[in-house]
Amino acid sequence: MGQGGNQETMSRNGKRPIEDRVVVTGMGAITPVGETASDFWDGLINGRSGIGPIRLFDPSRLRVRIAGEASGFDPVTHLGRKAARRMDRFSQMAVVASMEAAADADLTITEENSTRAGVMMATGIGGITSLEEQFRILVDKGPSRLSPFIVPMMLPNMASGQVSIALHARGPNLAPTSACSSAGDALGLAAAALRQGEADIMIAGGSEAPVCEMSIAGFQAARSLSTHNDEPTKASRPFDIARDGFVMGEGSGALILERADYALRRGARILAEFTGYANVGDAYHMTQPTEDGDGGARAMEAALSAAGLEPADVGYINAHGTSTPINDRVETIAIKRVFGEAAPSIPISSTKSMTGHLMGAAGAIEAIAAISALIHNAIPPTINLDNPDPDCDLDYVAHKGRAKELNVVMSNSLGFGGHNASLIFQTWED
Repeated sequence: MGQGGNQETMSRNGKRPIEDRVVVTGMGAITPVGETASDFWDGLINGRSGIGPIRLFDPSRLRVRIAGEASGFDPVTHLGRKAARRMDRFSQMAVVASMEAAADADLTITEENSTRAGVMMATGIGGITSLEEQFRILVDKGPSRLSPFIVPMMLPNMASGQVSIALHARGPNLAPTSACSSAGDALGLAAAALRQGEADIMIAGGSEAPVCEMSIAGFQAARSLSTHNDEPTKASRPFDIARDGFVMGEGSGALILERADYALRRGARILAEFTGYANVGDAYHMTQPTEDGDGGARAMEAALSAAGLEPADVGYINAHGTSTPINDRVETIAIKRVFGEAAPSIPISSTKSMTGHLMGAAGAIEAIAAISALIHNAIPPTINLDNPDPDCDLDYVAHKGRAKELNVVMSNSLGFGGHNASLIFQTWED
């Protein structure tokens, strides 16, 4: 424990025992800008927005009629009709993203290693689409018409359970829920399980399918969402003076994390090392961060300490950057608190400008974005940043991506309830 929160303590990169090091060996993603990890990265680096009119349901009763939908995702193609119809969309996407990540890692889970392979698949809301659909059936047609699968479809832990079943992972199996930091926390907790010797492999990430009338109406009532229905691709505009709320998105991100010694023994390709994680609480408000950025700052400081790094070591920050007036200003303040005089020189971007906010899955797909930046030595842009807010005066890589040699990247996730998570990935050095 450190800095008032959950922190994995490590020594400097290259000096910790090999069995205490955690590496990323595979990634899978379903997002509004691409339905594989590689397509996702291609969309990001080219500044492609995945936000458009809602197609998953009829939004005509709502003021908000836009979202980031994974419009090309077809669960039947990947899972078959029988299996797909027994899962909510958030579980479907989690299974498919995890299958991609395992294939990317060239990982096969067998009887021999299955008890050493675990799952940590987070969500913020879970099966709300199925819950809404089945409640309508209950009201309109009566209880006898409910699906026998409604309970497992709506349970928040079921994405983690379904991934475990699909990949035959019989080790630790948990489903963290901490609002919009859920997936970031899932990755951090999965890494802790590896370092503590509870597993050799963890399939970790998050999944969210919140684009339904109940979700949109609820966040609309809270005045959290953008109402730029006439220009969907420009609606999510983090750090811009005209930002008016976030755009809801759906999708899933899955990463294969392994103990470094195990990955090396099996000859795995190592994409990055996961060196720092911390989670701290604001203890302040249900939905708003403290105005001085205290929670976000302490999470970043603790993650740096865990990784044995100094602020000047960080080459890129994937910001939480939701496009809400308060969040973007406060995150800017937090970054300045941590990085001091170096803050203006660190490239920062919010990929939510393209994907929208995937809520409980955001931390996973943004970790994939940060790792991809590390691999490709390129920084994705913050699109729609036409008129920066004077209070958001850092280098937010507006409009176009940028080439830069990177060795250390950070990804932040901040959630309702005062949850703050920060992750650090580094270039692998054997």
